[in-house]
Amino acid sequence: MTALGFFDGVHLGHGSLLRRVAEVAARQGAVPAAVTFDVHPESVIMGVPVPLLNSPADRADLMRRLYGIEEVIVERFDRRMMKMPWQEFISDYLVARRGVVHVVAGHDFHFGYKGEGNPQRLREQCARLGVGCDIVQKVELGGITVSSTYIRTLIAQGEMEQANTFLGHPHILTDTVSHGKKLGSSLGFPTVNLRVPPDVLVPAHGVYASRAVFENGESRMAVTNVGVRPTVDDDHRLNVESFLLDFDGNLYGKTIRVEFYSFLREERRFASIDHLRAEISRNVQQTRDYFAKHREAFFLKR
Repeated sequence: MTALGFFDGVHLGHGSLLRRVAEVAARQGAVPAAVTFDVHPESVIMGVPVPLLNSPADRADLMRRLYGIEEVIVERFDRRMMKMPWQEFISDYLVARRGVVHVVAGHDFHFGYKGEGNPQRLREQCARLGVGCDIVQKVELGGITVSSTYIRTLIAQGEMEQANTFLGHPHILTDTVSHGKKLGSSLGFPTVNLRVPPDVLVPAHGVYASRAVFENGESRMAVTNVGVRPTVDDDHRLNVESFLLDFDGNLYGKTIRVEFYSFLREERRFASIDHLRAEISRNVQQTRDYFAKHREAFFLKR
């Protein structure tokens, strides 16, 4: 049982496909799976990188963790795949190579050379090959179609709570903790430093109430700054650093997932280190207040 799509962000619309796959797989005793691509097809077709909500690894994690998809196939999208006729994508790739017996796709799914494959052709070809096929209709919230494009706009503008509503989960960034300049420690707020993978969208620069989830499933509230640290740094290099509340330990070399919940303030230059330190203390209290008000955030499926 296989879901087809790019699944950037793994939002509520994608979730309707993935739930359908899990349901059909459970009825038929099959493995729920999904096929996605390493890069956005448009970036290959148009030759211009498309900023993504998640890395392929984070996409796969979300599909497994939230929707019970057991096998996530991250296929390379290259010019060979781009030029594959739509009939061959179904018969040669899905059926012959992947052994697919049932597919689920969205109402706007296009595939094959020049995007000539569409839901109607997918349904008809699957019927000829004896493969089951479900087409899932669009999902709307408040009259707005849930789409990766819309969610990218929200995150780029720092509208994280609205973005999370359309995602159906907090926006995430996962990385192995790396060494930074230890500027946070000098301020009394030691931070973990993460990198944004190439082609992944950088959220609006600023400070966020967030949650850091460790490899063992434990988590801590966190204050996460995205930006260039104008008060203490002058190299204008992007930094994503999280100060973990109520935590004392060494996370270097460990993988953590940062979940973004609420935009607290824009990044700005402060008149002095003392002013910056006072503002961070205020952001810490804002984060505590946010999670005190939204306690369900700490009981989300991890």
